[in-house]
Amino acid sequence: PRPDPGRSYTPQEQANGRHLVDVHDHLRAELTQLRDLVDQVAAGTIDAGAARSHINTLTMRQNNWTLGAYCESYCRLVTMHHTAEDSMVFPRLRRAEPGLAPVLSRLQEEHQAIHKVIDRVDRALVAFVGDPGTLDDLRTAVDLLTDGLLSHLSYEEHELVEPLTRHGL
Repeated sequence: PRPDPGRSYTPQEQANGRHLVDVHDHLRAELTQLRDLVDQVAAGTIDAGAARSHINTLTMRQNNWTLGAYCESYCRLVTMHHTAEDSMVFPRLRRAEPGLAPVLSRLQEEHQAIHKVIDRVDRALVAFVGDPGTLDDLRTAVDLLTDGLLSHLSYEEHELVEPLTRHGL
């Protein structure tokens, strides 16, 4: 739905849509850092100690000390974010604005697709721990996650910031 050009929103109403973008920006930033670490390990420009030290500074680290554990934490956060949207936000939006049903259905389908890619990243990480020669598989999985997730976040923001603001969700 197009925004009503004659309507203005209070700062509180604007905060509802801004929160979605803030969460997504955090996911984007952490994904960029994860990709950079994989690239540095692959290039041999950092050793395990340096990678562990850098991971220690990432905001989503949650006391994990390995690339695999960091990836697992990141993937868990994405899954929790999508679960909250699917179970709490999207049903409320469907009731408040039935015209959003096709958008919400697409977003839920994308959530499922992204979760399958997350499983692929997890399998690639497990394989990489046992065989560093599988680095290309890990990079391919992370590339697929990056492409899918960034596209999804952009579409979701484009379609939902205004309705979230309008309905106070």
